[in-house]
Amino acid sequence: MFSHVVIFWTKPELPNAADALLEGAEKYLQPIPLAKSFHIGRMVPSTRPVVDQSYQVALNLTFEDKEAEAAYQVHPLHLEFVEKVFKPNCQRATVYDFA
Repeated sequence: MFSHVVIFWTKPELPNAADALLEGAEKYLQPIPLAKSFHIGRMVPSTRPVVDQSYQVALNLTFEDKEAEAAYQVHPLHLEFVEKVFKPNCQRATVYDFA
């Protein structure tokens, strides 16, 4: 199994950016058949000091292996998501990949 976690920081000047990101991921990313699992959601506030609360949205995908994740990266729907959803709404993202 290969896990691909993306943490998104939306543009603060766009109050609906998190909503657009969630909707866009469901439209463009969820249909990509390479992912074995798909989960996207908003940051959940916590009183625990070890919980990062600086981001707005996180995406968690699992793949059969690194090769499947690499194919996902160049899938036309993923590329469309980057251009139409990520770039207009996010100021940055951090990726955590692990197997």
